[in-house]
Amino acid sequence: MTDVEVVGSGPNGLAAAVTLARAGLRVRVYERMAHAGGGASTTESVAPGFWHDTCSAVHPLAVASPFFRAFGLTRRVEFATPEISFAHPLHARPGGSGIAYRDLERTVDGLGRDGAAYRRLIAPLAAHALEVARFTGSALLRVPPHPIVTARFGARALTQGSPLWNAGFSGEVAPAMITGVAAHAIVRQPSPVAAAAGLALQTHAHAGGWPIPLGGSQAIADALADDLRAHGGEIVTDHEVASLDELTARAVILDVTPRALIRLAGARMPAAYRRRLERFRYGSGAAKVQFALSGPVPWADEQLRDAGTIHLGGSRARISAAERDVLAGRHAASPYVLVSQPSRFDASRAPGEAQALWTYTHVPTGSTVDQTETVTRVIEEYAPGFRDVVIAARGTTAAQLAVDNPNYIGGDIGAGAATFGQLLARPVLSLDPWRTPMPGVYLCGASTVPGPGVHGQSGWFAARSALQHEFGVRRTPSLAP
Repeated sequence: MTDVEVVGSGPNGLAAAVTLARAGLRVRVYERMAHAGGGASTTESVAPGFWHDTCSAVHPLAVASPFFRAFGLTRRVEFATPEISFAHPLHARPGGSGIAYRDLERTVDGLGRDGAAYRRLIAPLAAHALEVARFTGSALLRVPPHPIVTARFGARALTQGSPLWNAGFSGEVAPAMITGVAAHAIVRQPSPVAAAAGLALQTHAHAGGWPIPLGGSQAIADALADDLRAHGGEIVTDHEVASLDELTARAVILDVTPRALIRLAGARMPAAYRRRLERFRYGSGAAKVQFALSGPVPWADEQLRDAGTIHLGGSRARISAAERDVLAGRHAASPYVLVSQPSRFDASRAPGEAQALWTYTHVPTGSTVDQTETVTRVIEEYAPGFRDVVIAARGTTAAQLAVDNPNYIGGDIGAGAATFGQLLARPVLSLDPWRTPMPGVYLCGASTVPGPGVHGQSGWFAARSALQHEFGVRRTPSLAP
């Protein structure tokens, strides 16, 4: 007999399970795949000896989020934190790149006349990075823990999310760097939501950095799974739950999308709540291309070799145009491509001098177009001779992403459009959006507050709500190693 059943073993499902098991409850997790981890998985999918992350590859939120800090993640998983958090080349010529070092002042020095404006934008946030992580990782309807930092963040997001986004800048490099990070959100540029997402990530780029877990993202999922089992929990893999009627525990935590919750609940769901969930909207898609390389990418600007993450897309205007195309249902002629080079910092990802390269680009929802040639062409633009080092490549379309992980509807890796309304109401407007009106049923995952990212926050919040309402436990259990 179990006290809690969790459906889905992504970071949020496992975060909920760990929290509940630490409270002394009997917890069982069901996972449809053969291994736990969801989007935080690492597989040998391209060629033997090359290990690529299924979705997320670089993890600033994992080391900054309140949940993972309470969990002591950095004491359980070893991370490599590149000196260059991200880089953004404007063109293929040497010296044409914006380099975001962890050291903000070094970054500022490299930006020349725009350095001071970049410092004014980021320094007040980077100095309070943990406070930024705390309020961006919580429900926006709640009172912010640090109102001054929140106000500074909000003012900057409004400016960078408006037609005034170039105010204070005279060159192209710094604005392109800012937009390259904001484009992670896969929304219109400029917009307050994109700016907020970008500023949160940039804050961590110049605070704790953008770390890469040794052994891949799977190491994070494994640390959670190990802790769950150590406290009596169980993970059942290769088991897909088709209906809530299959679950008999006192509390059920679902790491799924609102669409999946509607299907699982069937007639048990109140009609009014169903209508609210049916209004939840999903975003544009992503298409992945993973490469096995014989050696490092031959970047024209050699500074890029030491960057953990590289944003390819050119100027701010060019990225904005590409994102508009995608949102309009068109494949961009000059797409934005996000590149991660984990094997430059983790030798376990590829054999010998070979390299494992991780990339994705944005595409219309449900796209069935393989982006391997497109991404190869974009990288070749900044790294002439790239094709010569490719041993093997594996493209995954947006449509296939949705098959591999049902939470990625239409290839939407954020599990819900990142609009302002859906930051407040994710998936519904509530001070406790994780608790459903169905007795004992809770929702977590990227479709709930605070949204996408490997941070464990929504699972933690859902578990704490369940502890209070189902088991009368108000004190959050210790998660320390």
